Order: sequence, then structure tokens, then C-alpha cells
Amino acid sequence: MGTRGFVLLWSAQLVSIVGSALTGFVLGVWTYERSGSATQFALIMLSGAIPALLIAPFAGALADRWHRRRILVAADCVALASLGALALLIDADQLRTWHVYVVTALTAMCGTLQQVTFSAMIPLLVPKQHLSRANGLSQVVFSAQIAAPVVAGTLLALTGLRGVVLIDLVTFAASLLVVALVPLPGAAVRTAAPEPGGPSIWRQVPAGWAELRRRPGLTGLLGVLAGFYFCFGIAGTLVRPLVLSFASPAGLGFQVFAGGCGLFAGSLVMGVWGGPRKRMRGIAAFMAFGGIALAVHALAPSLALVIAIGPFFLFTLPVITGTAQTVLQSKVDPANLGKVMATSRAVSQAASPVAYLVAGPLADGVFEPLMRPDGALAGSVGRLIGTGPGRGMALMFLLAGLLLVVLGCLAARPSLRRAEDLPDLLEEPVAVAASREEKGK
Repeated sequence: MGTRGFVLLWSAQLVSIVGSALTGFVLGVWTYERSGSATQFALIMLSGAIPALLIAPFAGALADRWHRRRILVAADCVALASLGALALLIDADQLRTWHVYVVTALTAMCGTLQQVTFSAMIPLLVPKQHLSRANGLSQVVFSAQIAAPVVAGTLLALTGLRGVVLIDLVTFAASLLVVALVPLPGAAVRTAAPEPGGPSIWRQVPAGWAELRRRPGLTGLLGVLAGFYFCFGIAGTLVRPLVLSFASPAGLGFQVFAGGCGLFAGSLVMGVWGGPRKRMRGIAAFMAFGGIALAVHALAPSLALVIAIGPFFLFTLPVITGTAQTVLQSKVDPANLGKVMATSRAVSQAASPVAYLVAGPLADGVFEPLMRPDGALAGSVGRLIGTGPGRGMALMFLLAGLLLVVLGCLAARPSLRRAEDLPDLLEEPVAVAASREEKGK
């Protein structure tokens, strides 16, 4: 399908991201066991999410300005040094909670820099007709993280914290070796040299948003994606307490595994299929389908129900994100591709922390009281989805699902479908030339 360069870089990303997910899980366990504080545990997530969000726009500007292979190598080197320092602290029994926050922030920023740079390289590594498939395969990298906690728990019991960190060091070293040595077409790694006296990195950061605004429909697509990620964040935050309100922790494990299988299957299907030909209509249809699946979670406090329906919801995630990424990559000026992809990532990442912050307080303070047997909605919505513990969270699933259906309808409107009618600025000769240069090496 694609070129050898794409496959090797994709494999390197897969290995390093899974390794980072393993370390992130065990560091969270270590922090919670040491402090007993849920707040300190939550701060680990924020120490990764916020720096990644802040650096994303600059990552795009760098990807469009500097040599992309060097960016990937530098990011791997910084991450490797951070993990090396972490391993030394563990060996010396000097590891403290604040060290975990610093390492988490550094590795999250390096990961964002790598992912934005790689997304800007994909259109120049594969022929245009296979771009959707390549974007589908890139979603496998993220779905593989679902399996990380299961593997990490086993590794933690066998090797301890030090062993898991050493495994992560090996994955980063392997990724660095591949990135440094794999043959790549010059068009994919070398950007135009900045003109003397040209705009600085700081002034280039808003260029991604400006590029999107020049293309009718793309800002609307980005708004729909932000809404999608918000709903996904609500569901991701509440699904565990929802399931635990009527099932055992073992049942939750089955549900997480089933959902991960759905996400992985969606990624593989996108890699083979390449997504819908009518991309905006496909995004709209899968978003509406995902909304219906999300709403069905609320119908009954049943483990069998959530295990059966969860994979269908998560199946839509790689299809929607892979298809949207293809639209963005093909409809914007290649010179601004890194900045555009960084802007898209920043918007989606901004929606997710908002969902993380509001989901818990809304569930505990508003929706759970409303759905008590004597709550204000017990006699109305309660007749449909039941009352008692967990039913307030179920109502939030129902509302999030309905919001996704509305977003799907918005994505199908002519004003957003105009994005698909924009001329493809990623010309076929660029991709073909990159492919031919790759084969000639």
C-alpha cells in the first residue's frame, strides 16, 4: 500500500507509544500507592495533557520550518534522556512525585511533537490514493494503548517499576534507531528554508488557523470534531464508574477489553478500506451511528449490554478521525500542513480536558441526584432508563449520544460538505515522486 518509509516510521511510533503507555500506567499506580491521593493521581493526567496542548501549535510551526527527521530524532533523544533520569532516580530510591510530573510533561511534549510531525509527513510518504488507508493505520497506534494497562499490570508484578521503565527505554532506543536510519524521500523531511527576515516561529503559530479559515467548511469540520472529542471524553471519564455501579471490577475488565477490540478493529478496517468515498457524509453517518451506540449504553444497568454495544461506539473513532485527517491533509497548502494538523490536534485536545474536568462534578452534583428514586427526573426519564446509583451517569451517556447525532446532522449540512468540494492541494505528482524516490533507494 504505502512506502517502506511510512511502514517503518509507523512501526517505530507504535512501539514507542505503547512503551510510554506502559510507563504512564505504572507511574500512576506508584503515585497512588505512595500517596493514597486521587488528586495526585489526577495531576499525572493533567501534567501530560496540558503541556501537550500548549506545545501543539508550536510543533506544527516547527514541522513546517525545520528538517522533520531531525525533529523526530530530537524528540526521541529528549524522551530517552528523561526516562534515563527516571531510571537512575528509581535505582537510587530517590524518586519523588514531582519527578513523575516533570517526566510525564516532557514525554507528553515529545510525543506531541512526534505525532504532529509524522502526520505532516504521511501525505508525502504514500501515494494520494492510499492516504486514507495510511491515516487509518495511524489510528492503530492509539488503539494499541488500550491494551497497555493489562500488559503493564502483569509487567509491574513481574519486573517492578524499574523493569517497566527499562522496557520503555528500549522501545525509545529502537524508535530512535529506526527514525535515524530509515531511508526517506527528501520531500517528506526537508521543508523550505526560512527566508531571511521572515516570520518567527511565534508569528507562524496562528498560520494553521488562518489556513483553515481560507478553506470553506474546514473550520466547521474542526468544530464538529471538537464536539465529538468532548462527547468521547465524557464517555471515557464516566464509563468505568457507570459499569462499576452494576458490575464487578472483573466485569469492568471484560468491558474495557471489548471496547479496545472495537477500537482496534476500526483502525484495521480503516487501514484496509480507506474510509468512505464521500468523506464528509461518511463522517456524518459514523458520528450519528456512534451517537446511537453511546445512547444505548443508558437503556439498562446491564453488563452484557455495555460489552455488546461499546465496541460499536469505539469502532467509529478511528473511522471518523482518520477520514477527517485525510480531508485536512488533502485540502490545505502543503507548506502549512504541520501547522494545520497541530491546530486540529490542539482543538481536539482542548475539548478532552474540559470533558475530564466537568464530567465528574456534573455526575455527582447534578445528574445522580436527579436520577435518585425520589429525584426530580425519576418519574419521567427514570421510567425509561431506571433510577438509583449510576443512572445519573447513564443519563449523561444518553445526552452525549444525542449530541453526537446532532453533530452528525451538522456534518451533513451543505456548508460543511463544501470542504469535500475544495480542490486537492496535495498534488499526485508529489506523492508519486516521493514513492518513486523511495523505491530508487
